[in-house]
Amino acid sequence: MFIDEATIRIKAGDGGNGCLAFRREKFVPRGGPSGGDGGRGGDIIMESSQRHNTLVHFRFNPEYKAERGRHGEGSNKTGREGVDITLKVPVGTIVYDAESGEMVHDFSHPDDRIVIARGGRGGRGNAQFKTSTHQAPREHEDGRPGEEKTLRLELKLLADVGIVGYPNVGKSTLISRISAARPKIADYPFTTLEPNLGVVMVGDPPHEQSFVVADIPGLIEGAHTGAGLGMQFLRHIERTRLLVHLVDISDSSGRPDPVKDFEVIMGELESFGAGLESKPMILVASKADVANKTKVAKLKRYAKAHGLELLSISAVTGEGGEKLKWAMAEKVEEVRKAALAEASA
Repeated sequence: MFIDEATIRIKAGDGGNGCLAFRREKFVPRGGPSGGDGGRGGDIIMESSQRHNTLVHFRFNPEYKAERGRHGEGSNKTGREGVDITLKVPVGTIVYDAESGEMVHDFSHPDDRIVIARGGRGGRGNAQFKTSTHQAPREHEDGRPGEEKTLRLELKLLADVGIVGYPNVGKSTLISRISAARPKIADYPFTTLEPNLGVVMVGDPPHEQSFVVADIPGLIEGAHTGAGLGMQFLRHIERTRLLVHLVDISDSSGRPDPVKDFEVIMGELESFGAGLESKPMILVASKADVANKTKVAKLKRYAKAHGLELLSISAVTGEGGEKLKWAMAEKVEEVRKAALAEASA
């Protein structure tokens, strides 16, 4: 089950109360105040983990409460601190405050760790209020409450390459050919109900290059408004470095114009926002083994006129697969270097 959104309620531990006590022992007539401080409440910590792929564990367990600090005791005993809770989220998770909508943190790297809610401070016992002129204080403090929040978690997959296109253009077959991923493949619309990730390797050791490819569920016209499955998964394209746009050039789709297919999907990417339409792109003519020559010629003219790189593949026979892998690797490396240069500038 792929869950990419969840709302959770968290409550850090309250601080323990300070104690009101006096030392009373035989032969110690003026023992004085001995009330200890309360313990600090437990924090709630959030950490990104590569062992988690979805937010499903939050969907079915949406409430988390850290342990409160123990109250102070006599003989100047400080209460024990509350135990922290650590919540693991997948890399690529963005945390928002559900009430204000403000972004709290973006977990874009593995093992990123932050305190998402701080435990309350323990209250002071009456021993803390003793002075030379106030030797028998009866003041003591209650513990402070821990932070309480409602958070919205949103997962955006971290992939180098996003494969987009209409349903049934061969995206899942392609990712099964070029990586070890084994998505469900069938001849009906919306076979892919959740994104599939695969790692692609090119080159020979020790100079091999690897990158992550995501097969995004099929888009249709109106996807950015919620039609089909598009709105739910368009966000996963945001973090990709490169788009591979598959266009069906066979007669199996029932759509006569491959150029219109391309423009419709590009329109959906643009309407969604986030600059998806301006990402580096490789245009791929899919199902070359059963291609309609008229469609091929029309798509070639369009690609040439708009300066787009066009490759032809057949995911069934494997034709053009190696060439596409190397083209993707080259583009991904270019974008990675550009990002590093920008970060160091």
